[in-house]
Amino acid sequence: MIDQKRLKELIKLMVANDLTELDLQSKDERVTLKRSGAGEQAQPYLVPPLSGALSGALSGANQLAPPGAAGENAARASSDTHTEAVAIRSPMVGTFYAAPSPDARPFVNVGDVVEPESVVCIIEAMKVFNEIKAETAGVIEKVLVDNGHAVEFDQPLFRIKS
Repeated sequence: MIDQKRLKELIKLMVANDLTELDLQSKDERVTLKRSGAGEQAQPYLVPPLSGALSGALSGANQLAPPGAAGENAARASSDTHTEAVAIRSPMVGTFYAAPSPDARPFVNVGDVVEPESVVCIIEAMKVFNEIKAETAGVIEKVLVDNGHAVEFDQPLFRIKS
């Protein structure tokens, strides 16, 4: 099982050397990291399921998902008793920020109308701040994560009435 510190070092190595793919294998574990090429928005994240603490969830079999998978997983329907809501889910592991800076207003609040291209939050991963878009239209029904808290891949961040 790869520890979080080693994973961070590997990602830094990739960025520093402008690598798009890194595949390491030892007799006990295998790690494959992929990131988008030049001109694309980098969105590294782990393939589901990612449960429990990050250090316990990472194993040699886990890989980074391809960049196109973010749109498929970002908005999934969840059923309430009388209304249909959509969850905006985290496309990566990182730290959730509701606003662009500590003294700024949040990107969205409960009751705000969002469009698919509306930025709803930022997730910091490896000192890279990634804007997360709604990817669906609707009204913010609930913010599910507190500002500054860690989030896991595919964790619901917001609930939207569509």
